[in-house]
Amino acid sequence: MTAASRSEAALALSWELPASRGRWRAAARLARQNPVGTVALVILLLLCLAALFAPLIAPNSPTAQPGARLEAPSTRYWFGTDRIGRDVFSRLLYGGRISLLVGFVAVGTGTLIGSAIGMVSGYLGGWFDLIVQRCMDVIMSIPALLLAMVIVASFGRGVANALIAIAIVLIPTAARVMRSVVLQIQARAYVEAAQASGASSGRVLWRHVIPNAIDEVLILASIALAAAVIIEAALSFLGLGAQPPTASWGQMLAEGRQNYLRAPHMVWAPSLAICVTVLTVTLVGDTLRDIIDPRTRGARASRF
Repeated sequence: MTAASRSEAALALSWELPASRGRWRAAARLARQNPVGTVALVILLLLCLAALFAPLIAPNSPTAQPGARLEAPSTRYWFGTDRIGRDVFSRLLYGGRISLLVGFVAVGTGTLIGSAIGMVSGYLGGWFDLIVQRCMDVIMSIPALLLAMVIVASFGRGVANALIAIAIVLIPTAARVMRSVVLQIQARAYVEAAQASGASSGRVLWRHVIPNAIDEVLILASIALAAAVIIEAALSFLGLGAQPPTASWGQMLAEGRQNYLRAPHMVWAPSLAICVTVLTVTLVGDTLRDIIDPRTRGARASRF
């Protein structure tokens, strides 16, 4: 390596180090300013890691029957055993894989499709926007859980159909939010200037609308994840989601309901998992909204 190349490499490294340090400092500052959201994010990440590495963490297989029926929590079985001797803690870890996977995939799919529909509808306007929005109104007029139940009952039980049903339920909300954001962005001067200069609709959407609407999509997705986890648990509880012997938090609740008086741990273990997941996701979504839009933080602080 020549002296010139070494000096160029040193100069590039000197620029990269301050930039990386600046990003870490900014992240640390955000963590200090939002301690509740930071703790919630850490807990949510731990839940996701526990579900992802369930085969390595779980002491037993979710379908194995190593213990006696309805054993109370102990050092051997942290959350006790169920009605046929399966380890509740192991099933809780594996159940998190189903609940979180369905939640994340359904939210991603529903938000992506709904955002695309809302973006095109808001940008084109006219009769197309009118027809699309009336269709969204019809879907939103049906309660989310009832609509998901009808879809799953029509196409059959199972995790895949539950995922599709939850994604369909989330599409109208994403479409309405994205449409309102597009209408606001479309009225700005730089978008009108791009249209006046002869830029195509696709270029305007890609270069101006999407980058300015991505923040709202992230907030919507983070909040919708909590609803997706609840709907998946409800479908599994009713026997429309994951089918035995596959472990799922909602299915574990349904099984524990039959033996609640004799073994209450079968109910409070999956209930606690659902509550913690929904609470952490909601707190992360609120924190993300406060970071992206400081006006909400100021409005919330003024109430107290």
